[in-house]
Parts: sequence; structure tokens; C-alpha cells
Amino acid sequence: MGQRRSLIGQILHARQQAKKQQAAAERRMHQQMMIEERKAAAALKRDAKLAETAAKRAEAERLKEEARVKRLAAQEVAKAERDAIKEKRERERRQAAEMQKQAAAQREASQAALARKLAEAEFRTVAVRRKVEGFASLLQSRNRSAGSKKLELEAALKNGGESAFVERLQHALAQSRYPEGLSGKVAALYDCPSRELLIEYEFPLQGVVPMATEYRFTKAKGVTPVPRKEAEVKRLYADLLARLTLRTLAEVFDVTPDALVQSVVFNGYVSTRDKATGRAVRPLLISIGSERGRFAEIVLDEPELDPVLCLRAHLNAVVSPHPYDLEGVRPVATFDLSKYRFVDEMDVVAGLDSRPDLLHLKPVEFEHLIRQLFESIGMKSWVTQASKDEPFSSCVAVRFDVVQGEDGLDDRGGSAWAAAQLDQNFPGLERGDRSFSAGADLGVGPVHGLLPA
Repeated sequence: MGQRRSLIGQILHARQQAKKQQAAAERRMHQQMMIEERKAAAALKRDAKLAETAAKRAEAERLKEEARVKRLAAQEVAKAERDAIKEKRERERRQAAEMQKQAAAQREASQAALARKLAEAEFRTVAVRRKVEGFASLLQSRNRSAGSKKLELEAALKNGGESAFVERLQHALAQSRYPEGLSGKVAALYDCPSRELLIEYEFPLQGVVPMATEYRFTKAKGVTPVPRKEAEVKRLYADLLARLTLRTLAEVFDVTPDALVQSVVFNGYVSTRDKATGRAVRPLLISIGSERGRFAEIVLDEPELDPVLCLRAHLNAVVSPHPYDLEGVRPVATFDLSKYRFVDEMDVVAGLDSRPDLLHLKPVEFEHLIRQLFESIGMKSWVTQASKDEPFSSCVAVRFDVVQGEDGLDDRGGSAWAAAQLDQNFPGLERGDRSFSAGADLGVGPVHGLLPA
């Protein structure tokens, strides 16, 4: 026990000694700091005194120099007075020469600035025109080497199925090069048994069309744009969407083998915000279903080709009447809805009570509805090409095999026409028969009657 206390005492003693040593070290450090501070203060004091002395010397030198200058100035007064007239004349001569030099420099600078502004206006004008020309050449600049990918698509379908086929198709379409500022997303759905391909395309928004026709420079306003007329802006946007549609369809038909894809359904959307609600919307601006053979009749490289007219008149597409205003349309489904189960157990005439008012449908949409109704009862039908020369804008050709006559007996089949026209001024039967006299051109055979819709 005594040893333990002794050990504790030793520890305490050692700690006390350590504290004393630490205190002594701190005192020494404090003393050293005080010494250093005093030295620094003394040095500062010496430097201040030296600086004060130097300042006094400098002031004395300045005063001395000032007195000398005054003496010299006084000596020069007499000489300056004698040379005054001569100096004045020389000064006036130099001033005149300097003014001429400055005027010449200002003229050169003004001309250079004018040239830069004119060059800027020309550059921006050329950029706008090239952009519009790029839109106009979309069909001519399409990917013409897309056909080399057909074997790859066949192998993708064989080895990976429809999903691999679609993935390879999207990769092939992505190789197409578009003018700067144009970008779009493509989604696809393929049904192998029907050899039908559904394409969804994301169109660019209206801002892609240049709002100026050119740029001009005036001294009053500088470089300013010449605004493009609103009607021309809307026409260019509609033309651009039509060219994008035709180009995409052309590249799809080129890259896909004939044996795998016989028809394509194209739906072109834009993603934007509803200004009334601020919510995201995707209005459909162009919807079209095209057979390969029908599309092959188009000469895409023809400069006189009107893409909007081609879509509406030749391909019978549903095109927004006001695409610049993002007025949407209903999709045209020329594919078999029973094979594309977008909504389970739903067909085109289901839910009559929930359908929109038929009188609000556009004529082309109504024609396709009539076509689908005939197909749903086993008949084969086509929507004919629209024409401004006939009583009807377009109609539906129907072919049937067996019908029941008025006498209750089965009669042989034949062909009929259904004019899908939402109008009270419906033409007479005789005019309708004359309008459909070209039915043999569609291969539907003799026309037996006219069915007004």
C-alpha cells in the first residue's frame, strides 16, 4: 500500500515538474516575443525617421528645382515673345495637317464599319437562304444508300424477331443526315404477319422556320431583319413537315425489304405546351397510310413536286389544315386493328355513345371510317384519290361477293361506291355514276350502284 502511494506521489510530482517546465517555457517565449516586438517597434521607428528625413530632402530638392524652372522660364519669356508670330504660324499649319489626317482616318473607319455591317447583313441573309434551301432539298438529299441495309434487317428479324428488326431499322434511319437545326425522333412498331410498319415521328416546332427573309443595314437602325410574311412562314412550315414525311417514308421503303414491309403507317407529332393550361401536349399534324407500290409512283427528285399536294391528293393523307397553329388531326389507321392491340378488345366502331360527333370529322377521316365499317363486315374497300373535278372530293370503293337481293334470293357479288361526303348538297345518282366510271382502273370491276354516305 505504501509503495502504491509512493508511485502516485511520483506521478504527481512528475506532473508538477512538467507544469513548471511548461510555465517556464511559456514565460521565456513571452519574453522572447516582447523582445522581438520591441526590436520591431524600434526598427519601425528608425524607418519612419529615415522616411521623414528622405521626404524633407525630396521637398527641398523639389523647391530647388521649382526655383530653377522659374528662373529658366523667366529667361525664356523674352525669347518666346520674339518667336510668338513664327510659332503661331507653325502651330496653325500643324493643326490644319492634323485635322486633315483625322478626317481621313474617320472616313476610313466609317467605310470599314459600313463594310463590316454590310458583310454581316449579307452573311446572315445567306445563312437564312441556305436554311430555307436546305428545307427545299430534303427530298433530294435523302439517304440514298439506305437500300444497302436490307440484308441486315432481314438477319435482324430472323435472329432477333420484330424488336430486333425495329431496332436495326431505327439505327439505319439515324444514319440519314439532315440540315443543321432539324432534329427528330423516330419510334417504330412492326407486325410481321401483315408486313405493316407503324412509324411515329417527332416533328420540329414552328421556330425552325426563319422569321426573316433577309437582313438589311441602314445607318439609322443598323442591321435589321426583314420579316417574313406570316402566310409564307406557315407555308414553309407545312412544306417542311410534308417533306420530312415523304423523306422518312422513302427511306423506310428503301431500307426495308419488299418481302418484309408492304405498307407503312406514319404519324407525325410535335411535343409542346398548351398555352392555355401549360400542360404538355402532342398534337398529331400528319397521319398517312401508304402502300409500297403507291408510294413508288412518286418522283421525289422532281423539282415541281408539291409535297403537301402529294400527301393530300396522291397518298390521301390526313394533314392538319393549320399545322403552324398546331391544330391536331385524328390518325388514319390503314393497318389491321385486330393485329395491333393498342387497346384490348376495341375496334373502330366500338363505343358509339362515347365517339365524337361524326359531323365534326374531317372528310378524309370520315372516308376512312366508312372504309373500316365495310371491312368489318367482310368486304374489301379502298379510299380513292381525291379530285377537285368530280362532284365528290373522294369516295370509298367497295367489293363484295354475295349479297341478298330484294327478292330474298342470293345474288352474285360485285362492286359499289360509297361517297363519303359530309354535305347536304349531295349530287344526283346519274352524276355520281359518271364520276365513278373509272372504277375499272382500281381493279374493282363493274360498278353496280351508288351508296351515298
